[in-house]
Amino acid sequence: MPVTPVIAIVGRPNVGKSSLFNAMIGKRISIVDPTAGVTRDRISAEVTYSARTFELIDTGGIGLFDQTLLKGEIEEQISLAIDLADALIFVVDVREGRTLLDENVAVLLRKCRKPVVLVANKADTPHLEDLRHGFHSLGFGDPLPVSAAERRGVFSAIDRLYDLLPFAEVEDDDPTTEGEDQPIQVAVVGRMNAGKSTLVNVLVGEERVIVSDVPGTTRDSVDVPFKIGGRDYVVIDTAGLRRKRSVQDSVDFYGQARAERSIRRADVVLLMLDVTRDIATVDKKIADLVITSYKPCVLTVSKWDLSEGHTTSEYETYVNDRLRGFHYMPLSFISSKDSFNIESTFELVAEMYDQTSTRVNTAQINKVLEQAIAKRAPQLRKSRLAKIYFGMQVEVRPPTIIVFVNDIKLFNREYRRYLGNRFREALPFGEVPIKIAFRGKDRVGGAAPGHRPL
Repeated sequence: MPVTPVIAIVGRPNVGKSSLFNAMIGKRISIVDPTAGVTRDRISAEVTYSARTFELIDTGGIGLFDQTLLKGEIEEQISLAIDLADALIFVVDVREGRTLLDENVAVLLRKCRKPVVLVANKADTPHLEDLRHGFHSLGFGDPLPVSAAERRGVFSAIDRLYDLLPFAEVEDDDPTTEGEDQPIQVAVVGRMNAGKSTLVNVLVGEERVIVSDVPGTTRDSVDVPFKIGGRDYVVIDTAGLRRKRSVQDSVDFYGQARAERSIRRADVVLLMLDVTRDIATVDKKIADLVITSYKPCVLTVSKWDLSEGHTTSEYETYVNDRLRGFHYMPLSFISSKDSFNIESTFELVAEMYDQTSTRVNTAQINKVLEQAIAKRAPQLRKSRLAKIYFGMQVEVRPPTIIVFVNDIKLFNREYRRYLGNRFREALPFGEVPIKIAFRGKDRVGGAAPGHRPL
């Protein structure tokens, strides 16, 4: 049976590899920026084109001089991508012409003995297309003129590879429904150098993401599939978030925006707290973003092997004091260095996912509302009595409950929070955010026929 082939995009820095990657997958996954060396890790995505599926890998630039001394690690990532790939797309810049670095890349690729398609990028005009002939001497046949910026010719390399690779064809009558048996999407977030990439590498059993003491090493969000405890996951390793006033350049800005987007598209979030550093404002900002996105979260205390004798109960008290309002989130202590408690942490992740995917019936919700009102009725406001008619769950991930009332203005934030806590205590949503919306009587058909105030 055909397997999904792997195709890696390689080339010297700043020739448009990430632009080509983004154009082919139709999403802005890799950061595109004129700064050389922006892409440091291997970024991959599954692509379907012309009824065939393949995995596409974006890599850092070969031959990069990196001021943060990561040149060796980047070239190692490229070598790993070449080893993994069934074929390679070699990108050159038609505007700049052939360079010594291009020739060095060509020498490296000829040694790998795998199919290589040469792409002359930035060929935005017919005149520039003609300049591609200057790359024939690299030894990979006729260069394909491509404009990644204008998304012109971006799949020409795939067309050339069709007869050389065992592409799996996409079945039109696939019975799988949306969301059925899908892997749990887990965003690993936290401040810079909190141990996120080390955890990802332990999970997948390889050096998939560069691990370095240089802050801000991971700038892209990297999706990595793996299995643990019988469940399938895709872990999203994100750039370390920092205080906005510390964002020094556009790459850091885009990396931060990508991390925020990763939180929004995740099913569950692992918020990494570095035990060797105090919980700071940036940690609170990240936690607030998780909550406002209604994402279930496991507060994950990293580097527990360096905790210097502190007990888990002491640190839990410290976290509850520093991150007020997040008391219902489960806390997990890990050491990626020793692989300590990682499997149990992902058992928690699975539990969070199951909780946020749960649906309860209307009778259960209204029973909770009756008990909540009996214990604490809403207060009079301007001599008006607040009335609750009924409630119902309308959505999962996050659990979303609509409470129908006579006038939403009669219910202040404090009482809404009270009802939310009662729902969390009584329903199977004990450790996940619940989205609660109030609707006035005009939204339930005038006087809400068939329903009296609870």
